[in-house]
Amino acid sequence: MASLLSSFRVDSLCGSNISSSRISAKPRAVLSRSNHMQIPYDLKQGQSRIFHKLPSGLSLEVLVQKGVVTEEVERRKDKNTEYPPLVFVHGSYHAAWCWAEHWLPFFSASGYDCYAISLLGQGESDTPSGSNAGTLQTHAGDIADFINKNVTSPPLLLGHSFGGLIIQYYIAALGSDQLREMKNLYPKLRGAVLICSVPPSGNSGLVWRYLFSKPIAAFKVTRSLAAKAFQNSLSLCRETFFSATMEDHIVKRYQELMKESSRVPLFDLRKLNASLPVPKVPDGFLDILVLGARDDFIVDAEGLKETAFFYGVPPVCVEAVAHDMMLDISWDKGAKVILSWLNDLGKKDA
Repeated sequence: MASLLSSFRVDSLCGSNISSSRISAKPRAVLSRSNHMQIPYDLKQGQSRIFHKLPSGLSLEVLVQKGVVTEEVERRKDKNTEYPPLVFVHGSYHAAWCWAEHWLPFFSASGYDCYAISLLGQGESDTPSGSNAGTLQTHAGDIADFINKNVTSPPLLLGHSFGGLIIQYYIAALGSDQLREMKNLYPKLRGAVLICSVPPSGNSGLVWRYLFSKPIAAFKVTRSLAAKAFQNSLSLCRETFFSATMEDHIVKRYQELMKESSRVPLFDLRKLNASLPVPKVPDGFLDILVLGARDDFIVDAEGLKETAFFYGVPPVCVEAVAHDMMLDISWDKGAKVILSWLNDLGKKDA
């Protein structure tokens, strides 16, 4: 059991017409830049790829899709209601492309400027030296640097799986007494959405629950993620990330992109778990939506409840959707829940 637990605890849980006055993105020249991914992701209409240079000299890939002005957007603007920029953060084995597939077009069509970041060592972002991409602090700091230098109004962060845990650290940097020395380094947020997120205590609780209550599932998850077996088994890839009815050719396409997306693990999981839980912030400190999927093979219902309880908000669980909510067959279900929540925030601001 100890060896199984050890092998499981690796980087495995988990991607315009608006005025540009709010955003001043600073792209780097890409003509001479070679692709990190051997299977490139082709952008959709209205999307662009920029590279944000960090203080370290390394660059983050950022996929951009500006919001579209519709009659509804204009109507809300008459009420002096702003649409916060949306910044998306992926989890393990993914990159910015996982958001560009469906959710960037969806939210930009609803008036939101959208920015999907590939964390270091993932997608087309540069790879740091060492055996892993960074820590909660360095990943959150990279996101903060991008926001600080490119986004002129407080954005809303959306994070999936381990991306959700990174956002939780960002929130703690803004509102926890334990990290108050970090506060000035992190731009303010309008809110956050944690999507199938790793709980604030990490993945240890998920591991132990699977080991004792679902040993077969524990073996499958370990083999799929820790041993990366999902990369070579279509059925295991589907079971891990997607709904059972997703067609083979779609699973295959995402499987190939995931193979290419992660050159190094996001974290050293042993050091990560030793640093958790993330520091607590006062209830109501920030508007937060905790969103889960009923058919999630990775983050269970208890994990969803833990995250929601930690932030003093009710969990929202979407039916008939798997872990990769933004890529699954019914990707629009979660997107519509988030949009409704965003609309409520807009009414609150009006």
